[in-house]
Amino acid sequence: MPIPWLRIIDAVLGVTDLARSRRPATPLDPDQQLQFDPGRAGPLGGLETRLAGVMVAALKEAFDRDTRRLELERATLEGERERAERTLRLELRRQAGDREIGRLRLLAGIAVASWIGTLFFSARALGGGVGPRLAIGAAWLLLLVSFAAAFVGQSRVAESIAHTEDRDLGSGTVGAVALWSIVVLIA
Repeated sequence: MPIPWLRIIDAVLGVTDLARSRRPATPLDPDQQLQFDPGRAGPLGGLETRLAGVMVAALKEAFDRDTRRLELERATLEGERERAERTLRLELRRQAGDREIGRLRLLAGIAVASWIGTLFFSARALGGGVGPRLAIGAAWLLLLVSFAAAFVGQSRVAESIAHTEDRDLGSGTVGAVALWSIVVLIA
């Protein structure tokens, strides 16, 4: 004989309907619905309250940890940016110093080439009077001053690159002396 499942389910539903109809339903006002009452929550109300507190504390700790991590990342990025800016400034300073040293080396090369050029004509000029001898001597003196000034300027530029960031990279008056002594010689 088959079991009448539908009749059993219908009977169970009827009993639950009867139990609901015996207990009066009291409508709650909206303020009471929003409040949490641990005593009314059933036998596990206190446990649920404690679990909710633990969850809130865990979330707060996670958010605090994320905030600290983000601040650390910001500080790290700021430090890397400052380091990159300083490296760029130093590289630009080094390049400017290399250009100045190259200019001074060119002036020294011109001075040496001019001195070698005057050696070819010095035999004929030294055989003449006092005027040509004085002109050759003055030219050699100017070339020597230019050559020495170019090397002194190179050492000053190299020293300013190596030691401080605030110093000017120019060779100063020594570089100007090297250039102008060649210009006076040519004129």
